[in-house]
Amino acid sequence: MDRERGPTSDDQRVGSRGVHWKNYYKNLLLLAYQSFGVVYGDLSTSPLYVYKSSFSGKMYKYQNEQTVFGLFSLIFWTLTLIPLLKYVVIVLSADDNGEGGTFALYSLLCRHAKLSLLPNQQAADEELSTYYRNGPRSVITSPLKRFLERHKKLRTCLLLIVLFGACMVIGDGVLTPAISVLSSISGLQVRAKELHDGEVVLVACLVLVGLFSLQHRGTQRVAFMFAPIVIIWLLCIGVIGLYNTIHWNPKIYHALSPLYVIKFFQQTGKDGWISLGGVLLSITGTEAMFADLGHFTQASIRVAFVGVIYPCLVLQYMGQAAFLSKNFNNISTSFYASIPQPFFWPVFVVSTLAAIVASQAVISATFSIVKQCLALGCFPRVKVVHTSRWIYGRIYIPEINWILMVLCLAVTIGFRDTTLIGNAYGIACMTVMFVTTWLIALVMVLVWQKNIIFSLLLLLFFGSIEAVYLSSSLMKVPQGGWAPLVLSFVFMVVMYVWHYGTRRKYLFDLQNKVSMKWILTLGPSLGIVRVPGIGLIYTELVTGVPAIFSHFITNLPAFHQVLVFVCVKSVPVPFVPPDERYLIGRIGPRAYRMYRCIVRYGYKDVQKDENFENLLALSIAKFIQMEAEEASSGSYDTSPEGRMAVIRTSDTTGTTLVMRDADQLAGESTMIRSSKSETLQSLQSLYEQESPSVSRRRRVRFELPETEYIDPQVKEELLALVEAKQAGVAYILGHSYIKARKTSSFMKKFIINVAYSFLRKNCRGPAVALSIPHISLIEVGMIYYV
Repeated sequence: MDRERGPTSDDQRVGSRGVHWKNYYKNLLLLAYQSFGVVYGDLSTSPLYVYKSSFSGKMYKYQNEQTVFGLFSLIFWTLTLIPLLKYVVIVLSADDNGEGGTFALYSLLCRHAKLSLLPNQQAADEELSTYYRNGPRSVITSPLKRFLERHKKLRTCLLLIVLFGACMVIGDGVLTPAISVLSSISGLQVRAKELHDGEVVLVACLVLVGLFSLQHRGTQRVAFMFAPIVIIWLLCIGVIGLYNTIHWNPKIYHALSPLYVIKFFQQTGKDGWISLGGVLLSITGTEAMFADLGHFTQASIRVAFVGVIYPCLVLQYMGQAAFLSKNFNNISTSFYASIPQPFFWPVFVVSTLAAIVASQAVISATFSIVKQCLALGCFPRVKVVHTSRWIYGRIYIPEINWILMVLCLAVTIGFRDTTLIGNAYGIACMTVMFVTTWLIALVMVLVWQKNIIFSLLLLLFFGSIEAVYLSSSLMKVPQGGWAPLVLSFVFMVVMYVWHYGTRRKYLFDLQNKVSMKWILTLGPSLGIVRVPGIGLIYTELVTGVPAIFSHFITNLPAFHQVLVFVCVKSVPVPFVPPDERYLIGRIGPRAYRMYRCIVRYGYKDVQKDENFENLLALSIAKFIQMEAEEASSGSYDTSPEGRMAVIRTSDTTGTTLVMRDADQLAGESTMIRSSKSETLQSLQSLYEQESPSVSRRRRVRFELPETEYIDPQVKEELLALVEAKQAGVAYILGHSYIKARKTSSFMKKFIINVAYSFLRKNCRGPAVALSIPHISLIEVGMIYYV
């Protein structure tokens, strides 16, 4: 009897593919499930207020069946063209390594054309594996690219447009909770008519305070908590919409024809055009699909929208229109009035919970936008809390959260009417969509390398639709539409002032950096006493020596045995791989013991590394040996600045240094602190006892094995590095004050001396942002006259 055949290699490959696809679909459905609670809350609660806002003003005189049919047709085609066609099909494909939002599009453009205004960019940044979308850079000969690169004012205008779009997203974070929660709570007045508007506003404010207080728990937990609510809500409105369609007016399905849109405008004219400001509320929250892309995947967001969101919303708007076509008197409370009597209270509870979830989508998007602005030097330093240890992009910003809460409460108490808030909300949402359309048109030419004709067709088609909606919204500026414009103006001023002051400070450093000739004339001792230890001098310069160095050695007679000029900078990519993060180079001859370290982060990276000192020492050691090997082959650059080399921190080969945990060695305290007096050692021990975060830092000891042969010069330099590391690390940071020159204009003096100075004093300090331990911090004060 033959044995049973075991699995062959082909069977194993088929089996592994089956497991792979099974895991893929499992993860896809899991992410799609989570996206309901984070991305689609706002979009799914739009039926609460769309018809009420659309029939406001003079539209009340067009209360007939044909007008209702035309209005539903408008809503249907708006949902189909903007969220479905534009975002799901086109915009989601323009991700930046999995990230979305206006700044993601901007960074994508900056990497494929020289549009960036970030001052400290290098050619080495283009060698990052995540820099270009599809492998190495291909030559683009687009006339549009050359035109934009030639005119700096156009590049500045592009940045301002992106900042304006980002400010409108922040405005959405204020208006979305206000209109969603207030619309839901106002449903109480349908059954409890004696309830006053003030009481409804009070309940809404209490709900809003609870919502913003929950944000610190993180996006992932909120997603799992909120997703079932949104799914139940969608099923409820879908079923109710189907019931109303069958019960009140089955002929409503005829309005799916675009001919009813034409008939609508023929009947209503200018009043119908103004009502578009209410119709566009049906697609509010659409931008969250793209802005929150970094939390999920393209496929998961598409599956959730096409499979559940779109059909349920169409059914609900169709059913509500069928109800209104037979009940014109219930337009102001169309949603709650259309609910069958036995199901009113259950649906009301679910709608209130869904309204709370609706706010989550834009709040999460606001946190992401502010983080990107912060990384690109366009926002004052704030605290960014990463709420997930395993998943990037899950963040919480306390200062922004409480500012949004205060502004949201102010809008809710100030307006008290969802129609007025809807006027403001429509302007904010449509402005963001309009900016996204222009950026996508540029991406098609500069990144996807499509013919400019396709880009113009996309811009003409979607841009004209959105321009019509935006023009209708702008007509309502006096009726609440001014709110997002004022909010955006305030945030734009903050961003511009911070960007301007930061750039002026960098240009001052660049123009006043110390020449290499001056460094070389000082000699290996730099004309001062070299004390044991490593001195990390923080600077924004990627080349040259900053003025803070000459200022320090002019006023103090000593400096550290090893000097490292550290530049922590942002690169216009979402993430920088850890193995490509460190660029190491040498400054001056070998005997000077001066190095440069450039630490690169993406705008989504966590800029915090408790093991930074050890990684830096290892990186310098690897650079020293790499330099020696290349010098022996005659391929190394021997200029005073030398060259910068990417050091892979995860690769332990290439260095003879051995890193061992100091806590496991006998007599560790005396070995590590041998260069310090007993008084300093006792002070450090006392500080570590009072500061748990410092005591938890990993303490290691580097050793140089005696058995392995090393070039004498390399060995001497490595021993000097090991001794300096054991003696301790000091962080030297410039504490600079920027002032405008006396000859400057009044506007420049106001921006620098008042506005920028105020922002700088009230934001997080650079030492906190860089996670520098206070016991090792030395701040050098300087005044910059710009």
